[in-house]
Amino acid sequence: MDAAFSAEQGEIRRTLREVITKRCGPDEVKAAVRTPAGYDAALWAALAEQLGLPGLALPDTYGGVGCTPAELALGCEELGRALAPSPLFATAVLAAPLILALGTDEQRAELLPRIAAGELTATLAVPGAGLATALGLVGDNTGDWAGGGRAGGVQARLSEGGWRLYGQAEQVLDGHSAGLLVVAAHAGGFARSRTLLFLVREGAAGMVRARQTALDETRTQARVELRDVEAELLGDDQVVGQDVGQGDGQGVGQGDGQGDQQGGDRVDVPAALAAVGDVAATVVAAEAVGAADRVMERTVEYVKQREQFGRAIGSFQAVKHRLADVYVQVQAARSAAYYAAWAAGAEAAGFGGQGAERAGGLALAQGLDALRTAASEAVQLHGGIGFTWEHEAHLYFKRASSDELLFGPVHRLRARAAERAELFEEGVRQEAAVPHAAAELGEAV
Repeated sequence: MDAAFSAEQGEIRRTLREVITKRCGPDEVKAAVRTPAGYDAALWAALAEQLGLPGLALPDTYGGVGCTPAELALGCEELGRALAPSPLFATAVLAAPLILALGTDEQRAELLPRIAAGELTATLAVPGAGLATALGLVGDNTGDWAGGGRAGGVQARLSEGGWRLYGQAEQVLDGHSAGLLVVAAHAGGFARSRTLLFLVREGAAGMVRARQTALDETRTQARVELRDVEAELLGDDQVVGQDVGQGDGQGVGQGDGQGDQQGGDRVDVPAALAAVGDVAATVVAAEAVGAADRVMERTVEYVKQREQFGRAIGSFQAVKHRLADVYVQVQAARSAAYYAAWAAGAEAAGFGGQGAERAGGLALAQGLDALRTAASEAVQLHGGIGFTWEHEAHLYFKRASSDELLFGPVHRLRARAAERAELFEEGVRQEAAVPHAAAELGEAV
């Protein structure tokens, strides 16, 4: 692993920091989140047209730059420093990779160039409040989180006119303004249960979207209601057709393995969501590191100026110790985020061997911890002004709390990482063996 950044990566960071510093101060952020879209359209146009940020990790075949998740994480770290509201995360991190991985050639050719150019924004809509579950961050995502049976979640029905969706999705990031929704829906009922992804265009009949009041205004959320909405399957109809029941046209997955033999692996939705989830966790971790670093810088500046008992409070040993602890935590989180970004890029490129594991969940847990600690210390060390709701320190504090609600909690992120690494498998087997041995001993007696 080469830990040094390339000249191109350094240029991405430098250019973004210049743009964000000039156009995205605390006052601009507060003004942008109060617009109907929830972000500054002019800034988004600049990020897309001048810097090519939406297509940074997309292949050049579709108008992208062709970089790796590492460059995308570096870019989002700079956006995280200012908490710049934009549809970048929902569009380039959640929706675009799913279209690239599962879409047909026609769907990719139609949608990805528009996404790379910033003309089209998109997002991922999952039922209920299960975004972290759907992305495989806090548990196995092969269950019925999309809505088991024929009630609850989002249901998909195949009729003569095509696919129809009915249900509701909460906490859809940028869901009120996105031009395209990638909707996860349950199909097949109990007998042939399966989760599929569908494309729902802006203005579709029967779709109702409402922006929700969120703890963190810089990451807008919406409720999306789908009332018998026409949708387009993401992927090849012929591949899914191998698994569609011939009886009522609604069943998906016969259970005879024919779909897998004839290309069913192309619509492995849980695996695709888990891969996207790892990159998404890495990007959110990088955003958290950028935010934590910036709020720490502002706190250090403040304690050098604020005086108490005739001297700057930054000269007090207790304050120095507290900020030193924050610094160590932020640097550790940065190392974890950079490693996760490298590992994600290595896995996408198909090399790296044992080093190409998915480390996004652990990096996210570390980043959220660092941001929460840095923001909490900022609120306290700013004294009375830090406790006022209008102070910018609260923007960072609310971002830390909101991200943990959306993608965590932290202890479940770490538990999932431990489960995947099988850290406690030996202990589980030993605990299971104890009652079994006791039963055998009892029978012998």
